[in-house]
Amino acid sequence: MRGIFVAPLLRILPVGLLALSLQRVVFANHPIHDVRLQLVLALVVAAGAGGGADRGAVAGFVLGLLSDASGDTPLGVLALAFGVGGMTAGYLHRFTPDPQWWLAAMFATAGAAVGEMAIPLVKAITGDSGWLNSDLLITVPIVAVSSGLMCPLLMPVGRWMMGVKRKKWKAMAE
Repeated sequence: MRGIFVAPLLRILPVGLLALSLQRVVFANHPIHDVRLQLVLALVVAAGAGGGADRGAVAGFVLGLLSDASGDTPLGVLALAFGVGGMTAGYLHRFTPDPQWWLAAMFATAGAAVGEMAIPLVKAITGDSGWLNSDLLITVPIVAVSSGLMCPLLMPVGRWMMGVKRKKWKAMAE
Protein backbone atom coordinates (compact mmCIF):
# COMPACT_ATOMS: atom_id res chain seq x y z
CA MET A 1 0.00 0.00 0.00
CA ARG A 2 2.91 2.33 0.70
CA GLY A 3 4.10 2.06 -2.92
CA ILE A 4 0.75 3.26 -4.22
CA PHE A 5 0.73 6.47 -2.18
CA VAL A 6 4.25 7.67 -1.37
CA ALA A 7 6.28 7.26 -4.57
CA PRO A 8 3.60 8.35 -7.06
CA LEU A 9 2.65 11.34 -4.94
CA LEU A 10 5.98 12.98 -5.76
CA ARG A 11 5.19 12.58 -9.46
CA ILE A 12 1.45 13.33 -9.29
CA LEU A 13 1.84 16.82 -7.84
CA PRO A 14 4.05 18.43 -10.53
CA VAL A 15 2.22 16.70 -13.39
CA GLY A 16 -1.13 17.64 -11.85
CA LEU A 17 -0.13 21.26 -11.38
CA LEU A 18 0.99 21.45 -15.01
CA ALA A 19 -2.24 19.81 -16.24
CA LEU A 20 -4.33 22.08 -14.03
CA SER A 21 -2.59 25.20 -15.30
CA LEU A 22 -3.08 24.07 -18.93
CA GLN A 23 -6.74 23.42 -18.21
CA ARG A 24 -7.23 26.84 -16.59
CA VAL A 25 -5.33 28.80 -19.23
CA VAL A 26 -5.84 26.95 -22.53
CA PHE A 27 -8.85 24.65 -22.26
CA ALA A 28 -11.00 27.11 -20.30
CA ASN A 29 -10.62 29.74 -23.04
CA HIS A 30 -11.45 27.39 -25.94
CA PRO A 31 -14.76 25.65 -25.19
CA ILE A 32 -16.55 23.33 -27.60
CA HIS A 33 -20.31 24.08 -27.73
CA ASP A 34 -19.92 26.03 -24.47
CA VAL A 35 -18.33 22.99 -22.78
CA ARG A 36 -14.89 23.31 -21.23
CA LEU A 37 -12.81 20.21 -21.82
CA GLN A 38 -11.45 18.53 -18.69
CA LEU A 39 -7.72 17.88 -19.15
CA VAL A 40 -7.28 16.90 -15.49
CA LEU A 41 -10.11 14.35 -15.70
CA ALA A 42 -8.62 13.01 -18.94
CA LEU A 43 -5.27 12.56 -17.18
CA VAL A 44 -7.00 10.77 -14.29
CA VAL A 45 -8.85 8.30 -16.49
CA ALA A 46 -5.73 7.74 -18.60
CA ALA A 47 -3.84 6.85 -15.40
CA GLY A 48 -6.68 4.52 -14.41
CA ALA A 49 -6.87 2.90 -17.85
CA GLY A 50 -3.13 2.30 -17.79
CA GLY A 51 -2.66 1.33 -14.16
CA GLY A 52 -5.80 -0.16 -12.67
CA ALA A 53 -8.60 0.83 -10.34
CA ASP A 54 -6.52 1.57 -7.25
CA ARG A 55 -4.08 3.82 -9.08
CA GLY A 56 -6.90 5.53 -10.96
CA ALA A 57 -8.71 6.25 -7.70
CA VAL A 58 -5.55 7.64 -6.07
CA ALA A 59 -4.78 9.82 -9.10
CA GLY A 60 -8.38 11.02 -9.19
CA PHE A 61 -8.47 11.87 -5.52
CA VAL A 62 -5.16 13.78 -5.51
CA LEU A 63 -5.79 15.64 -8.77
CA GLY A 64 -9.38 16.31 -7.71
CA LEU A 65 -8.14 17.87 -4.47
CA LEU A 66 -5.78 20.06 -6.51
CA SER A 67 -8.70 21.13 -8.71
CA ASP A 68 -10.89 21.79 -5.67
CA ALA A 69 -8.21 23.88 -4.01
CA SER A 70 -7.77 26.04 -7.10
CA GLY A 71 -11.45 26.47 -7.94
CA ASP A 72 -14.71 27.51 -6.40
CA THR A 73 -16.02 24.07 -5.49
CA PRO A 74 -16.15 22.80 -1.91
CA LEU A 75 -13.09 20.77 -0.98
CA GLY A 76 -13.61 17.13 -1.86
CA VAL A 77 -16.32 17.42 -4.52
CA LEU A 78 -14.03 17.02 -7.52
CA ALA A 79 -11.78 14.67 -5.55
CA LEU A 80 -14.68 12.27 -5.08
CA ALA A 81 -15.95 12.61 -8.65
CA PHE A 82 -12.51 12.26 -10.27
CA GLY A 83 -11.70 9.34 -7.96
CA VAL A 84 -14.83 7.52 -9.12
CA GLY A 85 -13.98 8.26 -12.77
CA GLY A 86 -10.39 7.03 -12.40
CA MET A 87 -11.54 3.94 -10.53
CA THR A 88 -14.10 3.16 -13.26
CA ALA A 89 -11.51 3.42 -16.03
CA GLY A 90 -9.11 1.31 -13.97
CA TYR A 91 -11.74 -1.28 -13.17
CA LEU A 92 -12.35 -1.77 -16.89
CA HIS A 93 -8.56 -2.24 -17.17
CA ARG A 94 -9.05 -5.46 -15.21
CA PHE A 95 -10.49 -7.22 -18.26
CA THR A 96 -7.20 -6.98 -20.14
CA PRO A 97 -3.84 -6.50 -18.40
CA ASP A 98 -2.17 -4.44 -21.13
CA PRO A 99 -4.87 -2.90 -23.35
CA GLN A 100 -4.32 -1.70 -26.87
CA TRP A 101 -4.52 2.07 -27.35
CA TRP A 102 -8.06 1.97 -28.72
CA LEU A 103 -9.30 -0.22 -25.88
CA ALA A 104 -7.68 2.05 -23.30
CA ALA A 105 -9.35 5.01 -25.02
CA MET A 106 -12.72 3.27 -24.64
CA PHE A 107 -11.99 2.65 -20.94
CA ALA A 108 -11.05 6.30 -20.54
CA THR A 109 -14.22 7.42 -22.31
CA ALA A 110 -16.37 5.36 -19.95
CA GLY A 111 -14.43 6.55 -16.90
CA ALA A 112 -14.68 10.20 -17.97
CA ALA A 113 -18.42 9.86 -18.52
CA VAL A 114 -18.84 8.44 -15.01
CA GLY A 115 -16.53 11.08 -13.51
CA GLU A 116 -18.22 13.99 -15.28
CA MET A 117 -21.67 12.69 -14.35
CA ALA A 118 -20.54 12.29 -10.72
CA ILE A 119 -19.73 16.01 -10.39
CA PRO A 120 -23.34 17.28 -10.46
CA LEU A 121 -24.49 14.31 -8.39
CA VAL A 122 -21.97 15.07 -5.64
CA LYS A 123 -22.84 18.77 -5.82
CA ALA A 124 -26.53 17.93 -5.47
CA ILE A 125 -25.79 15.72 -2.45
CA THR A 126 -23.86 18.55 -0.78
CA GLY A 127 -26.82 20.90 -1.25
CA ASP A 128 -25.60 22.85 -4.26
CA SER A 129 -28.75 22.94 -6.38
CA GLY A 130 -29.19 23.58 -10.07
CA TRP A 131 -26.51 21.22 -11.35
CA LEU A 132 -28.75 18.40 -12.52
CA ASN A 133 -30.25 19.75 -15.74
CA SER A 134 -30.54 19.03 -19.44
CA ASP A 135 -27.12 20.57 -20.18
CA LEU A 136 -25.61 17.28 -18.98
CA LEU A 137 -26.89 15.64 -22.16
CA ILE A 138 -24.38 17.78 -24.07
CA THR A 139 -21.63 18.17 -21.48
CA VAL A 140 -21.06 14.52 -20.54
CA PRO A 141 -20.64 13.15 -24.09
CA ILE A 142 -18.32 15.98 -25.16
CA VAL A 143 -16.10 15.60 -22.08
CA ALA A 144 -16.12 11.80 -22.33
CA VAL A 145 -15.24 11.65 -26.04
CA SER A 146 -12.54 14.33 -25.71
CA SER A 147 -11.01 12.43 -22.79
CA GLY A 148 -11.04 9.25 -24.84
CA LEU A 149 -9.33 11.04 -27.71
CA MET A 150 -6.67 12.47 -25.38
CA CYS A 151 -6.06 9.12 -23.69
CA PRO A 152 -3.44 7.72 -26.11
CA LEU A 153 -1.36 10.87 -25.57
CA LEU A 154 -1.89 11.03 -21.81
CA MET A 155 -1.56 7.32 -20.95
CA PRO A 156 2.26 7.26 -20.98
CA VAL A 157 2.23 10.31 -18.69
CA GLY A 158 -0.35 8.65 -16.45
CA ARG A 159 1.67 5.43 -16.26
CA TRP A 160 4.83 7.31 -15.38
CA MET A 161 2.96 9.45 -12.87
CA MET A 162 1.58 6.37 -11.09
CA GLY A 163 4.78 4.29 -11.40
CA VAL A 164 3.29 1.60 -13.64
CA LYS A 165 5.68 -0.46 -15.72
CA ARG A 166 4.51 -1.98 -18.97
CA LYS A 167 4.42 -5.73 -19.03
CA LYS A 168 7.16 -7.34 -21.08
CA TRP A 169 6.46 -10.53 -22.92
CA LYS A 170 8.99 -13.30 -22.58
CA ALA A 171 9.81 -15.63 -25.42
CA MET A 172 8.86 -19.23 -24.82
CA ALA A 173 11.78 -21.56 -24.15
CA GLU A 174 12.13 -24.30 -26.68
